[in-house]
Amino acid sequence: MAVKPGEVYLDCTLGSAGHALEIIKQGGRLYGLDIDPLAIKRSKERLNKLANHLSASGGNAFFKAKLANFSQLTTVAQEFGLTAVAGILLDLGLSSEQLADSDRGFSFNLDAPLDMRVNPDYQVTAADLINGLNKGELYELFAKLGEEQHSLSIADLIVRTRLLKPITTTKQLAEIVMQAVKFRGRIHPATKVFQALRIAVNDELNNLKAVLPQAVALLKPGGRLAVINFHSLEDRIVKQYFKTNDQLAIVTAKPIIASDEEIKANSRSRSAKLRVAEKI
Repeated sequence: MAVKPGEVYLDCTLGSAGHALEIIKQGGRLYGLDIDPLAIKRSKERLNKLANHLSASGGNAFFKAKLANFSQLTTVAQEFGLTAVAGILLDLGLSSEQLADSDRGFSFNLDAPLDMRVNPDYQVTAADLINGLNKGELYELFAKLGEEQHSLSIADLIVRTRLLKPITTTKQLAEIVMQAVKFRGRIHPATKVFQALRIAVNDELNNLKAVLPQAVALLKPGGRLAVINFHSLEDRIVKQYFKTNDQLAIVTAKPIIASDEEIKANSRSRSAKLRVAEKI
């Protein structure tokens, strides 16, 4: 991000404010947003704690946080009173807190309602899709958004199972997928199915496509856009956009990945890829 003291930065995925804290510590003026109301609450608590600490030692911290979808970045920036910023960050995917929340239904490791909404105001849940789509639609969902090679057999077993009773929990769905997929590898068989459902419920790929041009428009010359993604569908979108936008100079010829040391400390960083571009 090449943070410069006094410059303005936008964190479009506040989460628990990990990145926001580092930007503020380096002197950046931080504006943040997140679509998850619980994330906004967590991040405000952490940022307030940092602000109090810096104030006690004679420093200062500037931040503002807002509940919003980053697909509406232009509107949110106007509400913040911003016309040009020095850097924008997108850390895509789920936070550890979201995965560990037993009420959210994001993880197949926890038995929970099949929900997967990052914002409870969204109307459609993962259970709605699993019980409402026909076999062809389920196949297409898992194949396109999960890149799941066993999509047809999984879709078929889901349809046959729900004839007996609705599929309403993460445990039910994970067990169905494990029955349908005979192969057992390092990755849990339900991983790609859960990914596909989460992407669909939260319209993640369309939101990513929508935010990239808005982010570039908001950057001042020399400003940087940094995007961390966790699967090939997102990475393909970001890579192609950076490559074809003549307003951008690519900073990372190849994506930055986690070191062995970081992966040991945080296994979820294994699939993370960071791409950075600078506005010309």
